[in-house]
Amino acid sequence: MKIYVRPRQKVGAGVKQPMFRVVAVTGDSEEKIKVRATHFRKKELDMIAADTGAEIVVLEHVSDESGKNLD
Repeated sequence: MKIYVRPRQKVGAGVKQPMFRVVAVTGDSEEKIKVRATHFRKKELDMIAADTGAEIVVLEHVSDESGKNLD
């Protein structure tokens, strides 16, 4: 199972808000995971991954040649 996350864009340095947003969860049909929240701290993601045996994949920010975001 993999949990795909990306860093949130509107969280500044030193702000005590969750840093990551869950984008997708993939895995076997036998083991399902329901995500109730959308923003998580790194420690929370690590705990979820440890309990479910999932791997956390952090997606990097990508922009095109013109400098505009692809989001």
